[in-house]
Amino acid sequence: MELVRGIQTEALKLVVYGPEGIGKSTFAAQWPRPIFIDTEGSTTRMDVVRTPKPSSWTHVLEQVKYFIQHPNELETLVIDTADWAEKLCIEHVCAIKQIKSIEDPGYGRGYVFLAEEFGRFLNLLDDLREKGVHIVFTAHAAMRKFERPDESGAYDRWELKLQRKTAPLLKEWADVVLFCNYEILVIKNEDRKAKAHGGARVIYTSHHPCWDAKNRHSLPEKLKFDFTEIAHIIPIRGQASAVATAPAKPATEPEPEPTFGDTIESPVPAPKAAPKRQAAPAGVPKALADLMMANDVTVEEIQAVVAHKGYYPADTPIVNYDPGFIDGVLVGAWSQVFAMIQQARGGK
Repeated sequence: MELVRGIQTEALKLVVYGPEGIGKSTFAAQWPRPIFIDTEGSTTRMDVVRTPKPSSWTHVLEQVKYFIQHPNELETLVIDTADWAEKLCIEHVCAIKQIKSIEDPGYGRGYVFLAEEFGRFLNLLDDLREKGVHIVFTAHAAMRKFERPDESGAYDRWELKLQRKTAPLLKEWADVVLFCNYEILVIKNEDRKAKAHGGARVIYTSHHPCWDAKNRHSLPEKLKFDFTEIAHIIPIRGQASAVATAPAKPATEPEPEPTFGDTIESPVPAPKAAPKRQAAPAGVPKALADLMMANDVTVEEIQAVVAHKGYYPADTPIVNYDPGFIDGVLVGAWSQVFAMIQQARGGK
């Protein structure tokens, strides 16, 4: 057995969370050559490089897969924010499971499906991290009441603004979890009346009863909320270890991915003439339209593969497709749909 000794230097996986407006996106923008997947749309006033705002969970996955194939285009991928990405994930799970709400399956099964899908997303990000790309999640914080198991009392604490099965996955997956907040000092005056002072932004790097945080780099427990305070722990590109880390494991065995019909037995007929590409397909829901534009797919190509599988006649406008079919099949199983389109394009 080959043994590996010594410290392994790898790209970082970091989560920074805190109240809205404290500067999480600005903090992430200072990382080496960052590109933002801005699920929230909060970077429009910032001079940063970003992908088109994803309109579906499948769109987020497609963007990450692109960077796995082109890792030299960036050194840091920023998911801004985790909680808005989770909303897209919830919509995706509801679409492929054909449920109206994540709570519909009962007994918490909807949240298990969500954790499984989010776990697969973290595994995908691990593939990018192994290419030497840092992964940074920003997230909002929410204050929730925490009940102690020993019944000694309850108190408020800051937590990631994620579902209760998703938050632990993200915290365990990350190498570093930073909680940022405003430091408030309460001072009593001569009349013994308390008054709040301060408001400096700080980072907490270690676990506390009132918040979650961790680091593996011996950082001080409290730092100024400034990128220069943690810049020294970020490895230089090219020093990343070739030793792969174990991927995050979903809570249970993952269910089969959504499929687009049965196995392909015959090639999809190609359109008789190459249709004119359009910037935004008219009448096509945004989630599907974004995927079509990102891959230069036309309305006619979608109609061709849908008709080939017997879902709708070839002349049926996409606007007349059932919304559940669009979200749960065309968007949910986009990789299979696009594979059939590529086959039809080149007769491959």
